[in-house]
Amino acid sequence: MRTDVLGVGFDDLTLEEAVEAGAGLVEAEGFHYAVTPNPEFLLAARKNPEFRQALLGADLVLADGIGVIYSAKILGRPLKGKVPGIDFAQRLLAWMANHGKRLFLLGAKPGVAELAAANLKSTYPGLIICGTHDGYFKEDGPVVEEIRAASADVVFVCLGAPKQEFWMVNNGPATGAHLMIGLGGSLDVFAGVVERAPKAFQKLGLEWLHRLMKEPKRIGRMAKLPLVLWYALGARIRRR
Repeated sequence: MRTDVLGVGFDDLTLEEAVEAGAGLVEAEGFHYAVTPNPEFLLAARKNPEFRQALLGADLVLADGIGVIYSAKILGRPLKGKVPGIDFAQRLLAWMANHGKRLFLLGAKPGVAELAAANLKSTYPGLIICGTHDGYFKEDGPVVEEIRAASADVVFVCLGAPKQEFWMVNNGPATGAHLMIGLGGSLDVFAGVVERAPKAFQKLGLEWLHRLMKEPKRIGRMAKLPLVLWYALGARIRRR
């Protein structure tokens, strides 16, 4: 049973448990998809029922963001811990490299996915990357066919929310892939185009602060994030 946090149900898993669940989905028959909602997702889902439904319909819903963890605590429904999408992806990549699974990278600017592929193959010897495609396409059909032709087991879909979630829901089954994961800007990190926050920031749940320091123009978006905690507090008070 999932833990409801402001209308989105999260799987209460540790990182290790999440990777085990993800590996199980790769091995299972049929199509599955995973989402990694952060506080921005929760705010967007409140205003966009279609996006909320896409999150609820995922086979795996992981808490990506300290704001989700704090909100769950405020609601009296604590989760085991934060499961950042990029950490989940990295652990799953190690498993894939050891089990001969095929990965397709979709998203980011032209050239970024190819650079990410080269870095990942170097980091995870034995990893099979069967194809890449940038996120600047107008028609879904050719991309779907490319993924199907590549016989991909897993697809990292890095188109940004909610586009990536809608894309997985609408096109995933036709690709023949077993698991798609919405991973936002992760390809930029894998490619080395964007630097991830230092470990100290990660442990303290301050990756958002590091990103804000690197990209001050994000201040408008970041200023909205405390609303998640405010909504959680309001929901708890109403429940009482």
